[in-house]
Amino acid sequence: MKYQPPYTITPAIVNLVAAISETIGRYTVLAEQSLTPRLRRENRIRTIHASLAIENNTLTLEQVTAVIEGKRVLGHPREIQEVRNAFAAYEALEDWRANSERDLLSAHELLMRGLMDEAGCYRSGGVGIFQGKQLVHMAPPANRVPQLMADLLEWLATTTEHPLIAGCVFHYEFEFIHPFADGNGRMGRLWQTLILRDWNALLAYLSVETMVREHQERYYQALAAADERADATPFVEYMLGKLLAAIREAVDIHQMTDQVTDQVTDQVAKLIQVMGSGELNGNELMQALGLVHRPTFRENYLNPALAENWIERTQPDSPRSPTQRYRLTAKGRKWLQQQTG
Repeated sequence: MKYQPPYTITPAIVNLVAAISETIGRYTVLAEQSLTPRLRRENRIRTIHASLAIENNTLTLEQVTAVIEGKRVLGHPREIQEVRNAFAAYEALEDWRANSERDLLSAHELLMRGLMDEAGCYRSGGVGIFQGKQLVHMAPPANRVPQLMADLLEWLATTTEHPLIAGCVFHYEFEFIHPFADGNGRMGRLWQTLILRDWNALLAYLSVETMVREHQERYYQALAAADERADATPFVEYMLGKLLAAIREAVDIHQMTDQVTDQVTDQVAKLIQVMGSGELNGNELMQALGLVHRPTFRENYLNPALAENWIERTQPDSPRSPTQRYRLTAKGRKWLQQQTG
């Protein structure tokens, strides 16, 4: 009897799939016109940065970009290796089939090369997932992993479910089985991207991981809710919501026209240009702009850029946090791309 993952098609799931299917048409048309190789690369770097940040990699987006460009970066060697591996894995997506165990193991070997002993192999021991000192999930015994993964991959190969739903279900089941000793989170997100790419090739460059990172606590809550119910439905609803948000953001980026240029003051334009694709704090921004008078910086540069949604805080709920940093919004990234060709 073939394995059937437990989940329910709720009205929320139906509505999300319909909304995504409607929005994906506009995204496809716009992306085919304006998703340049440079923008595809930038989106992929954002994806890698977000997926690794979820796993506590502390490198900034600017540092991740530098690593991928082959520049020297001051950072922990393991975190730098994680970036190199992730970029290689995402670049290899075109060569893999989502229902192939061989490809799955090859992807894990590439993603975790030099980071663990069992890279490219299912785990040989038990594993539990902890929050602090509390055990929140005990994965199935190691001796069951090969059969559980074989069942899951067979289901993926034969299911008639919509790929949007199938990708989310696979992602949850994969995290539940936790087939590897390490790297399960980033592998689950990578493989869902592969499943989405098979449905629409342009989704390989959609940074859903950025949306997940911005609502990371809800990601874990959705996994926990699915575990508690022994049913993937809460996680499917969560991931479809993040996917819809990512597609809508991408549509907004591509729909922006050159008219936005006229709305940028000279000071805000300079601020956007010095930020590039990184995350900087106030002092770093002032230094990059060559400013020493903080009130001038705030009144003419920072506050107008925030008010017009060219930049955003990394900690929006704590605007006065001493660790506050700033990054470009989708609108700001689009403007910068237009200025740099």
